[in-house]
Amino acid sequence: MTIFLTGASGYVGGAVALRLMKDGHRIRGLVRSPEKAARLRALGIEPVLGDLSDAALLAREAKAADAVVNAASSDDRAAVEALLDALAGSGKPFLHTSGTSVVADDARGDRTSERIHDENTPVEPVPGKVARVAIDRLIVEAADSGVRSVVLCNSLIYGTGPGLHADSVQIPTLVAEARTSGVVRHIGHGLNIWSNVHVDDMADLYALALDRAQAGAFYYVENGEASFAEAAAAIARRLGLGAPQPWPVDDAIAALGFGHAVYSLGSNSRVRGRRARAELGWAPKHASLTGWIEHEMPVS
Repeated sequence: MTIFLTGASGYVGGAVALRLMKDGHRIRGLVRSPEKAARLRALGIEPVLGDLSDAALLAREAKAADAVVNAASSDDRAAVEALLDALAGSGKPFLHTSGTSVVADDARGDRTSERIHDENTPVEPVPGKVARVAIDRLIVEAADSGVRSVVLCNSLIYGTGPGLHADSVQIPTLVAEARTSGVVRHIGHGLNIWSNVHVDDMADLYALALDRAQAGAFYYVENGEASFAEAAAAIARRLGLGAPQPWPVDDAIAALGFGHAVYSLGSNSRVRGRRARAELGWAPKHASLTGWIEHEMPVS
């Protein structure tokens, strides 16, 4: 297949692109800068210069491709609409990257939620995630318009990415803060729990979904969970620092912004990816975020 992939220079997009290339697919990757275009070309990815605001470009590439993977933004509704309109009636696969902050709460690190979502659990998003949930639903419903549309809802992703961007978001943020301050911090008491998945297992699921997923499918992407207190303790051990300390949420918001501090690092987001295992035969191999942090996470 020829696959048009947005976010080709990013962490998720780069990992997915390289994984799909292993299956023999040709990747045309959307990228914004000539410098990154040259680096993508060196990896064997055909660069497409542009961005998500260019609806005509998105439509042209989607119509020319055999499949589309959106790994650039979970929140750009206009770009999703442009891609879906171009694919309508084609039966082509459209894989969209979402994230499990759609089921996040407002715990601010101070409590553990007992609520665990699977694909059959209704989603009742916090106000900051209503728009993302609406986009996910739009994509699922595109199955009725002749698109083999699939939503892959990633939990906290860890591991070193094989593409141009090696780092994910959540754990590297805590590591960077620890390197700057000399203290490992978690939001509040760090009692909040996130499900997680290794980047290689995540990319494997995209490959399976491209081949086998039914139109209108929604998959949570997870293989384990840990509290942020546990993750922070593992970071402290890996970096040789003292015991983690609470990070007052207002200070974290000032440093990182509201969404990143409250939803990405301070919330509970507990999911179970049952559907991918049952329908696609997904068998993830990595099951310990804290083990990866302690034994494999780069420290230089």
